[in-house]
Amino acid sequence: MTQPSTRGPAGTPPRTSLIKVVAASMLGTTVEWYDFFLYGVAAAIVLPHVFFPAADPVAGTLLSFGTFAIGFVARPLGGLVFGHYGDKLGRKKLLVVSLLMMGLSTFLIGLLPGYATIGVAAPALLVLLRLIQGFALGGEWGGAVLIVSEHGDARRRGFWASWPQAGAPAGQLLANGLLALLAVVQSEETFNAWGWRIPFLLSAVLVLIGLYVRLSVEESPVFRDAQAKAAERAAAGRAPTPPILEVLRRYPREVLTAMGARFAENVSYYIFTIVVSTYMKERFGLPASFVLGAVLIGAAVHVVTIPLWGLVSDRIGRRPVYLLGAVGVGAWAFAFFALLDTQSFGLAVLAVVGGLVFHGAMYGPQAAFLSELFGTGVRYSGVSIGYQLASVAAGGLAPIISVALLASFGTGFAIAVYVAASSVITLIAVASYRETRNRDLAADDGFGDRADAVPDGTTPARR
Repeated sequence: MTQPSTRGPAGTPPRTSLIKVVAASMLGTTVEWYDFFLYGVAAAIVLPHVFFPAADPVAGTLLSFGTFAIGFVARPLGGLVFGHYGDKLGRKKLLVVSLLMMGLSTFLIGLLPGYATIGVAAPALLVLLRLIQGFALGGEWGGAVLIVSEHGDARRRGFWASWPQAGAPAGQLLANGLLALLAVVQSEETFNAWGWRIPFLLSAVLVLIGLYVRLSVEESPVFRDAQAKAAERAAAGRAPTPPILEVLRRYPREVLTAMGARFAENVSYYIFTIVVSTYMKERFGLPASFVLGAVLIGAAVHVVTIPLWGLVSDRIGRRPVYLLGAVGVGAWAFAFFALLDTQSFGLAVLAVVGGLVFHGAMYGPQAAFLSELFGTGVRYSGVSIGYQLASVAAGGLAPIISVALLASFGTGFAIAVYVAASSVITLIAVASYRETRNRDLAADDGFGDRADAVPDGTTPARR
């Protein structure tokens, strides 16, 4: 039986409710970050024993974090590929592909035999699956935040676009929660033998849920309009250049701004949530459950504060909020390690929560800020390139650099200096770029055809 049409006037497709789009985007992002961060936590507490048992403890941890960093190396490539096709085919299609790739690779890590069973093939396969994880995540972020930014109310873009950002700590919450629970209810021998695999295998269930919700949303109306204009240009013999080339030609400053904005945010996050596990374990010999519990509480607070910071950025601008966060993490890093050194669980919780509150001041407005830097036809490519290139130099190296600093100096002070230095990079990048809050995302198609004004009557932020 033919279903009645749900198309709107003049044959236009129906507009999916913004809340549904936000929910679908956040759920899918939560699943992908759950998978990615699950590996990061496991790399600190269990993977060295399973896949690198021949190495000494410090070397094994460095090798394990090396495979963690490999995932970041693949992220720019994923950003390039997904960005190109996301600007050509749409945000929704590529988000579905990235979710499937991430889920499958995580599930297979849960089934992967260890070094004792298959020898060097174990770490080799682990590296391959980690590369797939990184490739998939490289394409996830840009599509998830853009489909919300391009659907949403321009006056509250910072708030709505921050919800997919909250998917990162939500995924961290799930990953750390499951690992903390297993570490408590299982003996260390059981956990190291097979218990750690359970959260990886459960990823399959989360992916099916995320896939069901993500398939139900529509493509963003801003992108559909840009596609229509692209078709008109093609019909007139004005076929645009590939999005990646257009980004490099027209938006080099914006790419550098996005990379710089990411630096302190990315470095501080992995130190506050990943390196903290190694720090407490290697320096004080504290059990995994101690650190996982602190990060678990911090992640719960982080989920709440990210949208609040996004909302504040709608009121006072992206730059003031972002700069506050950059200064905050740079200063808090010193307090962070001082609090950890007390070996008090309550003060460790305070250390993580304080760091993540300041981090949220950058992460909350980040989605809207980066979306506002680029035109629609190249936006997926632009935000993905800037975001993921920074991930290699910042988040990908942060655990390795931190462990090396700890091994060399024996204290967290050197790591705090490292965080402070990254904050300087972000301060310069964000302070040197003009405010973008009032930009109309439909005003610039990314290929030279742009409107001259935005809703409040000001000129577009980029020029």
